[in-house]
Amino acid sequence: MFNDKLNIHLRKTKVSDLESLFRFQLDPDANYLAAFTSKDPTNKSAYLEKYTKLLNDPTVNNFTIVVDGIIVGSVAKFVMEGNAEITYWIDKKYWKKGITSYALKHFLAIETTRPIFARVAFDNFGSRRVLEKCGFVKIGTDRGYANARQLEIEEVIYRLDNF
Repeated sequence: MFNDKLNIHLRKTKVSDLESLFRFQLDPDANYLAAFTSKDPTNKSAYLEKYTKLLNDPTVNNFTIVVDGIIVGSVAKFVMEGNAEITYWIDKKYWKKGITSYALKHFLAIETTRPIFARVAFDNFGSRRVLEKCGFVKIGTDRGYANARQLEIEEVIYRLDNF
């Protein structure tokens, strides 16, 4: 349940945020649910190199989610195969508190590219709920290789036209 007393805000991601964001994606449960992760999520130098480049990419709009002064996650827009897509990652300690939905709604007010798409592992029901709360509509499915699971799985494709 969302706690109205939490001070949640978004700010542009800085290189200094990457250390915290890297630690979040090391969690095995989070990796499993995200499914479509890097081949080696423990490779810190590769992570920092990739995300430092992305912070300088004009097609990427990356924000850090801060709660009560603590970095708890990130949300971003990127372009894949010509389509704007969103991604987000929240520290597992902050799951099920309404923070992700709140952050995504505020991000979508800042990032106005439409349509915007999202893809999520078929069994990541928490993330699917977040997307649906924010107005995304399921438009189909696809299959892809999930590094975190070492097998091909189904992913659900969502689209948002208006906000």
